[in-house]
Amino acid sequence: MATALLTVIALLAVAALGLGTYPLAPDAVLDALFGGRDTLDRTVVLEWRLPRTLAACVLGALFAIAGALFQTVTRNPLASPDVLGLSNGAFTGMLLTVVCFSASWPLMTAGSVVGGLATAGLIWGLSRRAAGQSFRLIVIGIGVAAILASANTWMLLEVELDTAMFASAWGAGSLNGVTAGALGGAVVCSLPLVLLLGLLTPGLRQLDLGDDVAGASGSRPARTRAGALLIAVGLVSIATAVAGPVAFIALAAPQIARRLAGAPSLSLTLSALVGAFLLLASDLVAQHLLPVTLPVGVVTVSVGGAYLVAVLIQEIRRRA
Repeated sequence: MATALLTVIALLAVAALGLGTYPLAPDAVLDALFGGRDTLDRTVVLEWRLPRTLAACVLGALFAIAGALFQTVTRNPLASPDVLGLSNGAFTGMLLTVVCFSASWPLMTAGSVVGGLATAGLIWGLSRRAAGQSFRLIVIGIGVAAILASANTWMLLEVELDTAMFASAWGAGSLNGVTAGALGGAVVCSLPLVLLLGLLTPGLRQLDLGDDVAGASGSRPARTRAGALLIAVGLVSIATAVAGPVAFIALAAPQIARRLAGAPSLSLTLSALVGAFLLLASDLVAQHLLPVTLPVGVVTVSVGGAYLVAVLIQEIRRRA
């Protein structure tokens, strides 16, 4: 399954690199990638289109991994950073950074991470002492997300027009203007978190068996859960700093990967591949298949909304 997903992603990437006002055939794209002599083709492919295509793959994978971690820890398929309000919290942190300091990418990333962590701490603190913690976590997260969305709208109405236009476009979730520098910074920041996640993977597999069994086998469920949540918040905040709060990738990708694999547990690798596919495909639709060019977040919201309705209908039928 992973091989098939990689193949589909590669084909979509070649299509993304070839489509545009200066169209290129697949063989011309491959020639430009692997050392062709046509200077214009190489400029279009390597400098103009490749950063956006790679950003769709990398950021989609980061959103999906974060969603898989939240759903594994909470054991709830509806738990994801966008539903819980962490994406809105990261947007709030980024917006405060732009208003109070500057729009430089390092500061935006730092503000986004701080906003995401603060939101996660608030939601976790309000829900951790209640029975039915998973359900309460989601309900509180939805409430916090609504409050933060209102605060973000108020700030956009109060700031200068140029800042509001920049932040509004970014807040919809967009890959427009993604540079190689920002993408490289996101990779550098997220790589240590992904490596740490590799150390937590055995403990996450033990969580699927329940806390009692995990504790009896030598694992520390509370520490594993806290570490996984911190990594997930870090990944989604880094991705949000580059592309904005792209909705529903983190929610849908892990569950789609689980169904493709036919396994009871979530695979982080397959989730990452499905996330890369979803964001890249959505960006192609947003750029080339609609009458007007839209931010990719508009497409993912539409696809994710349909997915959420399907999940709810399936759950209602199962309980009936």
